[in-house]
Amino acid sequence: MTHQREIILAELKKSTDHPTADELYERIKRQLPRISLATVYRNLEILSTAGMIRKLEISGRQKRFDWDLREHHHISCLRCQRVDNIELEVQEMLPAQAEDRQGYDISGWRVEFFGLCPKCRKDTNNSQGEETMACAPKGLSDNQRQVLEALAKSKEACGSKDIAAATSLEAKQVSCQITALKKKGFVESPIRCKYTITPEGQGALGE
Repeated sequence: MTHQREIILAELKKSTDHPTADELYERIKRQLPRISLATVYRNLEILSTAGMIRKLEISGRQKRFDWDLREHHHISCLRCQRVDNIELEVQEMLPAQAEDRQGYDISGWRVEFFGLCPKCRKDTNNSQGEETMACAPKGLSDNQRQVLEALAKSKEACGSKDIAAATSLEAKQVSCQITALKKKGFVESPIRCKYTITPEGQGALGE
């Protein structure tokens, strides 16, 4: 357990929002100004592999991290990307039933819920004429649309320079747009410094 990992673990334990690596990095660099995003990513993976934290694989979203290792499930907001714990009685028969039906040797399972959090529900209800499921952040700038279209056409994850080459934007402009699109849930980063479009991003292009 290095000093960096102690700081990362302590910051994660203070969090109740299941932060992404990017969000943790912004908090940790206040204490460790010289730490890099790559170092935060690497140490989170090490802590996860060691079983000291849990990595949450939420469909179509950036990986998030949880310090609570007890068995529990999560619920995520489709609009603001917030992730909360949801307390349920675990049904022990579910894995056994799946094994009986499909013949798998099951090593783990999870239940995933999604919808609108209380704040986003209130915001949606206060918006006249807005449909309940129109919960993802709306509106794309021309630059954001260019970035999403480039990612939609690519079969592999792309870096900022790849996207810049496929658009009329410079690499710095692409990086700026990627940050905004990640906050909207339209882009994810399955590989460090590489990006892909999410199902929500695909939907935004079709609007």
